[in-house]
Amino acid sequence: MLDSVQYGRSGLSVSRLCLGTMNFGEPGVGQHGHWTLSLDDARPIFKAAMDQGLYYFDCANNYGMGASERVVGALLRELFPRESYVLSTKLIMPMAEGPNRGGLSRKHIMEEIDAILKRLGLDYVDQLVVHRHPSVVPNTPAAPLEEGLEALHDVVKAGKALYIGASSMYTWQFVQMRMISERNGWHKFISMQNHYNLIYREEEREMHPYCEAEGIAVTPWSPLARGVLTGSYKGGFDKGGTKRSQGGDAERAMSLYRGDMEFDIVDRVAEVAEKRGYSSAQIALAWMLSKPVITSPVIGVSKIEQLEQLIAATKITLSDDDIAYLEELYRPVANILDDEKPRSVMVKDD
Repeated sequence: MLDSVQYGRSGLSVSRLCLGTMNFGEPGVGQHGHWTLSLDDARPIFKAAMDQGLYYFDCANNYGMGASERVVGALLRELFPRESYVLSTKLIMPMAEGPNRGGLSRKHIMEEIDAILKRLGLDYVDQLVVHRHPSVVPNTPAAPLEEGLEALHDVVKAGKALYIGASSMYTWQFVQMRMISERNGWHKFISMQNHYNLIYREEEREMHPYCEAEGIAVTPWSPLARGVLTGSYKGGFDKGGTKRSQGGDAERAMSLYRGDMEFDIVDRVAEVAEKRGYSSAQIALAWMLSKPVITSPVIGVSKIEQLEQLIAATKITLSDDDIAYLEELYRPVANILDDEKPRSVMVKDD
């Protein structure tokens, strides 16, 4: 059974692991359609998660272009009382071609939160997360950050979301947005959902120390590096051994992990796993949970067995020697955010 943990300095409690829902929706729909599980396939996973104390779920409006929210909402309504789970979803990415369909304009936020709630079939979400910094969202005009941040505050005041969070961006951007909200008395981001795992640790430089100092919940995405750390790629991105790693997702993994040591680190994970009698996935997750700054990693599973393994991993304690051995080979790599082409964003002067 999973433990509950405090969500940063908020009054919210969440399960020690969060179930990501990118792979639940309508098969064949959206960029993840080749490995998407249907509502009927997802149902036993949701049941097993809640039975074992995993009650925190993470979604996004652009997963399957709305299909994931429809399936996740249907399952949650069917299976569980509303007060028994915590649900986050995300917005900012364009939901269609044409103007005002993405970004942090007041128009898009107000229209999209209503569309999100309609797809989910819920009156509110526990947390609304800004999927990226607005400067990297295509086909959206530069606008004052105050416009979007005030609109997010109004969404909370209207009871459509209880908290707000953010996902991958530069630390200075995250600090800037929180400071603007604080200056204006608006609700501030209470969480950071960032990219972090054994083969991508750049967040340790600035983002994690800032979050730790400010009491911000840290909920990393891709803690198993899209299956790389589990051994799915068998030593090379052209050697995928799963349906997901043999499809278009291999290209995404290649774009994220471009250092020289990834598969050497993967080998060490496998070595420690064999020595300790666990799977590579369990060791990679246990390493992450050894970091005090981490609140609730977002895991992705397609089978109940995978879910059970990762839940069991929360009880594994690695020795200092094991942690040092797993970390020893890491070398600095380019920040993945550097590949996104930021655009200047207006910030109004006081």
